[in-house]
Amino acid sequence: MQQKKIGYYFIVMASVVIVLAGAKVASEIIVPFLLSLFIAIILSPSYNFFNKKGLPNFLSLTIVIIIFIVFILLVAKLIGSSAQEFSSNIDFYNQQLISIFTTFTAYVTKIGIEIPFEDISNIINIKQIMNFSTTLIKSIGSLLANGFVILLTVIFMILESKYFIKKLEYVSLKSLSVSHAGEIMNQIKEYMVLKALISLLTGFIIWIVLTLVGTDYAFLWATLAFLLNFIPNIGSIIAAVPAVLLTLIQLGGMSALIVGITYMIVNIVIGSIIEPKIMGKGLGLSTLVVFLSLIFWGWLFGMIGMLLSIPLTIMAKIIFNANENTKWIAVFLGTGESLSNSKKLNIQ
Repeated sequence: MQQKKIGYYFIVMASVVIVLAGAKVASEIIVPFLLSLFIAIILSPSYNFFNKKGLPNFLSLTIVIIIFIVFILLVAKLIGSSAQEFSSNIDFYNQQLISIFTTFTAYVTKIGIEIPFEDISNIINIKQIMNFSTTLIKSIGSLLANGFVILLTVIFMILESKYFIKKLEYVSLKSLSVSHAGEIMNQIKEYMVLKALISLLTGFIIWIVLTLVGTDYAFLWATLAFLLNFIPNIGSIIAAVPAVLLTLIQLGGMSALIVGITYMIVNIVIGSIIEPKIMGKGLGLSTLVVFLSLIFWGWLFGMIGMLLSIPLTIMAKIIFNANENTKWIAVFLGTGESLSNSKKLNIQ
């Protein structure tokens, strides 16, 4: 019996490896599909809202898609030239930062503190750090260049959303392999919509502060803050680095300190206070899982995989949590804060 169990686990592991290998090979097809799925999930409440107001399906969908297209075109216009201009000036900014760091190193050396400048420069590549932001935004831009296919997929997904949950619930009645399908989909939809709204609030606050401070490309950094807010803890740090460094070059240390403190306050207030209250602590992921999922999904699907890493992992956690046999996996993915009053789980 024990040998059969071991053999079963080996087969499951081998199957997972084969599926992942296939997903990596087919990433050019899967990534646009995943992006379309998340866009459809975020837009579906608006579609349902217009439906409930008595508008026909076609008219509701037309209004939602027009608003979405106008929003995307507006954002693309605002960040397109900024991203291009910033990319062309990265070498200049890099030299300026090296000059500032060299001056700082010379100063602290005079007062008796040795800083290994070359070692730090080899470990921390400032140019790569600053280039990451525009690379991420350009990756999404290049993906959206094939926008017609993504738009069509989003349209059909929204139209199908009403019946898809019913299909899953029907399958769950006929088969034990899917349980509480409607609840799972509603949880995923609620998470994605709330996360998108919170990320939008984060980006808006960053844009206002950077504009008031006078940092160049404020809308670019606000967009980056919006995108990377989908990655808890780590995302806010990554989003802050290029904005703080550019402010340091452009406006000096005091302004850079103000920007850095702003990012920290926004991260603490929104990420640690507001978000857990709105979403509940049950959807949280441990910091280790956040970091590992970033690496894993980034390896599997590239830059877009990194961006979608946390929503994908949250979706997996919700699905695992809905089944008693896989609930233990959801526990390992979580923070562990809600385990004190919980019963022990049986792993079968």
